Amino acid sequence: MTSNGFPPARIARLALLGFGALVFLSPYIFMISTAGKTQSDIFTSSLTLIPQRWYFFENFAKAWSRVSMPTLLFNGVVVCLLILVIQVIVAVPCAYAMAKLKFRAARAMMVLVMLGLLVPIHATALPLYVGFDRVGALNSYVALVAPFTISVFGIFLFLQFFRSMPDDLIHAARLDGMSEVGIIARVIVPNAWPAITAFSIFSVVAHWNDLYWPLIVVSNQAYATPPLGLLYFRAAEAGDDYGALMAATLIITFPLVAAFLLAQKRFVEGITMTGLKG
Repeated sequence: MTSNGFPPARIARLALLGFGALVFLSPYIFMISTAGKTQSDIFTSSLTLIPQRWYFFENFAKAWSRVSMPTLLFNGVVVCLLILVIQVIVAVPCAYAMAKLKFRAARAMMVLVMLGLLVPIHATALPLYVGFDRVGALNSYVALVAPFTISVFGIFLFLQFFRSMPDDLIHAARLDGMSEVGIIARVIVPNAWPAITAFSIFSVVAHWNDLYWPLIVVSNQAYATPPLGLLYFRAAEAGDDYGALMAATLIITFPLVAAFLLAQKRFVEGITMTGLKG
């Protein structure tokens, strides 16, 4: 043990974790640095994180004005919120049925959920695009939301969490005369907030950052999501104004960072508790 009371093994772990955190944060640090630089500072031969001339206000003003940033953020919030709400409404009853109800198709449903985890959106993009085109639903919130309303990952996550809940709690609710819908609404959901919060972080981050599907179904900038808006911004700026581009990226990523920092405690609880078996 060292003189300050910290064992060498703990110091080594902290140093390793600190190095890993620095590696993961380095792109964000680079974005912040670039967002405060002028073009001459960005393309200078010397690499420095601290701008020689502070240019944050000008770059953020460009980012906010040259694309419709409020529209991009609004679309991102609407799309992610609609997807999340519908996913939870669908996934919670499905996971509850598979975890706590006894029926013949339970094993088959579990197999289908596991198979669903293996099917990426890229495999179904073409038939989905053709279907939305046939019904005239391209360039709409329906096209952005509908393919993601059923989340097999959410069903699997909630299934693991519900299995750790005591069966006596469910039996007591049934003895009190609650229906299965009442049990889900008044017993399961209030006790499942850690898992719901953890899933919300996964869902919002995935769909807020998604560029592939919006790039396929959206050509009208009025329905552009944040990553697609960044693509429009870069095209409008011919890829030259990297300071303003990094400022726009910071504006778009800030809501995710803030949401995670606010919900990190429940996120860790949800991830931890879904690994428990009842």
